[in-house]
Amino acid sequence: MINKLDRYIIFRLFTITLFVIMVLVFIFIMIDFSENSDDYTDKGAQMNEIWGDYYLNYIPEMTRLILPVAVFTACLFLTGQLSERLEITALKAAGISLYRLIVPYLVFAVFCAGTISFLDSNIIPNSNEAKNSFEKKYLKKRTESIDRNHIYRQLSKNSILSVNYYDSNQDIAYRIELTNSDSIGIKKTISANQMVWNDEGKDWKLKTVTVREFTQAGYSESSISEIDTTLNIFPRDLSRSTSDIYQLTYAEAINYINSIERSGAGNVNMPKVQFYGRLVYPLSIIIVIIVGFAVASVRRRGGKGVYLAAGLAISFLYLAFMKIAEPFGYYGAISPALAASIAHISFFLVGLFLLISAKK
Repeated sequence: MINKLDRYIIFRLFTITLFVIMVLVFIFIMIDFSENSDDYTDKGAQMNEIWGDYYLNYIPEMTRLILPVAVFTACLFLTGQLSERLEITALKAAGISLYRLIVPYLVFAVFCAGTISFLDSNIIPNSNEAKNSFEKKYLKKRTESIDRNHIYRQLSKNSILSVNYYDSNQDIAYRIELTNSDSIGIKKTISANQMVWNDEGKDWKLKTVTVREFTQAGYSESSISEIDTTLNIFPRDLSRSTSDIYQLTYAEAINYINSIERSGAGNVNMPKVQFYGRLVYPLSIIIVIIVGFAVASVRRRGGKGVYLAAGLAISFLYLAFMKIAEPFGYYGAISPALAASIAHISFFLVGLFLLISAKK
């Protein structure tokens, strides 16, 4: 049951976390604006586009990334303050164990984790898509494209699409060839100079088309200026980038991964690692709360500086472990699910060990 002390701890955690988020977001926006102001001027971006289309849509993603650090900082600061004032010692003397004292921390952590999971599933993907559209138009960003030239996709068991070059900005594929076959061999090929996506009809238009149909007696050839066709493939399947997963809701991300596997495209482990990483990322908030509480609940010489230094070291190791593990999942050395979760599992065990080892 939540008592007055629990409400006090939750309120303090909330206010400190909110303050840290606001400060870090403000600093990031100011730094980013100063670095990109020349690009905004050169490309003619309007102020309402810069602040309304870009930074306003960037704030949800920044909040997602910053929240574990902000919660960790709040936990270290508040718990260290309680420890320095001997309040934790007094609570222990009154019969309140550290296991009971950590309850409001966990309640706050679970609330934050649930909030981030909801935002990441429903709101952040849309804001990321709008942010990336602005970046493509006005900012000189390094390309994140995975596929651009010589793209091959298996549309069905007996149908393969070959694309020489795909322009993701205009959704136009150049020099395409569609090959249909059966158990005996090739039955028909369709070649076209261009394949243009029709966003209204959700289909493709082929231009300057050559159709060849093969039989045992030979083949026949016909030419068509343009035709509309419905293919089991979408623009995103031809213009994959390293940030695709972050622009999709959970349901859309699952469909996206399934479509990549179905089409026979390579490098499917990368979006899997990214998707699993998104799923388990909110758990990092609960983990850093446990680690932070265990570290700061024991009074140490040096005051808050020791807690903050320990917090920075733990944060760096946590982030480094996550980034080191991901490439092993990309290249299949370990499963994508394990690559995305091994850092969280390891630091959760570290947090439990520190909590159990702390003086009760």
